[in-house]
Amino acid sequence: MGISISIKEKYIQALGAGEISLKGEFVWGSNYTFLIQITHHGDLINAVYKPTKGERPLWDFPPLTLTKREVAAYIVSEALGWDLVPPTVYRQEAPYGPGSVQLYIEHDPEYHYFNFSESDRNLLRPVVVFDLLVNNADRKGSHLLFDNQHRLWAIDHGICFHVEDKLRTVIWDFAREPIPDALISDLTQFISRLAGNEQKEDIARLRRFLDKSEIRAMQRRAEQLIRQKIFPAPLGDRRQYPWPLI
Repeated sequence: MGISISIKEKYIQALGAGEISLKGEFVWGSNYTFLIQITHHGDLINAVYKPTKGERPLWDFPPLTLTKREVAAYIVSEALGWDLVPPTVYRQEAPYGPGSVQLYIEHDPEYHYFNFSESDRNLLRPVVVFDLLVNNADRKGSHLLFDNQHRLWAIDHGICFHVEDKLRTVIWDFAREPIPDALISDLTQFISRLAGNEQKEDIARLRRFLDKSEIRAMQRRAEQLIRQKIFPAPLGDRRQYPWPLI
């Protein structure tokens, strides 16, 4: 079960408007990433701040777009109703300039995809479909978290939404299995809204963070999944695993 709407809105307001205090830096990533504490109406919230100007340039992604892709991933997760991505906003005023601010998920960093129980691995089907939809180029084992209530979260979506096939993931557990009907139904409703109703608030927000060509490519990927209704298997003609794996 996901976060209630009222609590989620509270987090979004705090992430976007609360007072920020820097608490530390995550040093193992490619881009500058900071742990921050946000004070908002008496509440203290831990969050992850990724400043846009701290992005390392990539040859195949437009510059200064990765933090916006983090926000786009949250919008897509919410539009699907899957609650996979922690609440995330794009904030203009922050210690090192504009960037993404995402709710920090308390979790055990030693428990990750490669030592998940079988029952926990079976919870990953929506994550796989989500990664296929957003074209996730970096689904590492440590990007899947269970919080203190054992609720599944997916993080780190800066290199998603490319128009070309960039999928790289460690999760191939369900290759060639049917995609559950409920997930296909959610995809169908999502692309209907994407294609036919620009007045929807979440779809309008998505267009602020992604290029039109990237949105069209996502729509095509969704349509392909709906037609095929099968989890794909790794292709042999290119690398489809991230590095490092964790």
